[in-house]
Amino acid sequence: MLVAISISPSAGDETGGVSASVAQAIRVIRDSGLPHETNAMFTNIEGEWDDVMAVVKQAVFAVAETSPRVGLVLKADVRAGHDTGQLTAKVERLEHHLAGNEPGSDG
Repeated sequence: MLVAISISPSAGDETGGVSASVAQAIRVIRDSGLPHETNAMFTNIEGEWDDVMAVVKQAVFAVAETSPRVGLVLKADVRAGHDTGQLTAKVERLEHHLAGNEPGSDG
């Protein structure tokens, strides 16, 4: 499965920034060993259901250690037969279409 998550504490620093707290969550995700990528808004994680959800829970609890309230946005793509490699394969299929190549399988 693939998940896109955004974890945010209820309060930021004096400028409203939340990067220090979010870094705690990202550290948990990186330490998990699961394939992942982080962008400006979300972190994508790939793996088996139980493994991914355990990491999401640990990441939320890491942020909760410094914030009384934590927001979690989670979007999941559960697709039988596509267990690994989809973190990059989905983008590769999209780029294939954008390059003007013949339509292939949907991603």
